[in-house]
Amino acid sequence: MTKRTILVIEDETAISEPLAAALSREGFDPVVAGSVSEGLELFEKRSPDLVLLDVMLPDGDGRDVLRKIRETARTPVVMLTARGEEMDRVLGLELGADDYVTKPFSAAELAARIRAVLRRAGDEPAPEPGSVLESGDVRMDLGTHEATKNGELLELTVKEFELLRVLLERAGKLVKREELVHEVWDPAWFGSTKTLDVHVSALRKKLGDDPADPRYIHTVRGVGFRFDSAGEHP
Repeated sequence: MTKRTILVIEDETAISEPLAAALSREGFDPVVAGSVSEGLELFEKRSPDLVLLDVMLPDGDGRDVLRKIRETARTPVVMLTARGEEMDRVLGLELGADDYVTKPFSAAELAARIRAVLRRAGDEPAPEPGSVLESGDVRMDLGTHEATKNGELLELTVKEFELLRVLLERAGKLVKREELVHEVWDPAWFGSTKTLDVHVSALRKKLGDDPADPRYIHTVRGVGFRFDSAGEHP
């Protein structure tokens, strides 16, 4: 089986070198870059399966790398952040990161996160072409992995797509927070619940939804979310 290529963009060799060794032991093919410019160059050359991206880099901000990647690709990105950098994590998720890991972290934890993200990004068998979910003017083709609103393509991250899929599958019904975390992230997810809220917020923005007067995603405070069923909203 072909090894999954993991691009590690991290300038501290004290972190990147043992991290690359640990990824190799876990069965991945790690490629290391120590700067924004080198990271973007290797991304183009190697087309990695996943990117591990540090927020602070010597020649720029890791979030700028994320923005650049999201211009052309949906490659899963896991942010590496220092403890306490809550705003960095939130901004990274809003820009399209699929997950984040807080330093210091164990190799086992990181490998588990990577596998969970890769699994959600496409390791599971793809649905048959033509499998469609829709409610009102929002339509999702599971075969082509495309979502549209009024016929216009929605540029969604892997997690946003999965979140919309679960909500559309149960349009008109309440989906509890823990159910969304279980299905979109992982049954063993132990990250902050802020992650779910950030992704819902990002999805709302892309749908043009107003949280104060929602057309699509309704919040049941403290419980979960409900996607508007067709014809429910005037």
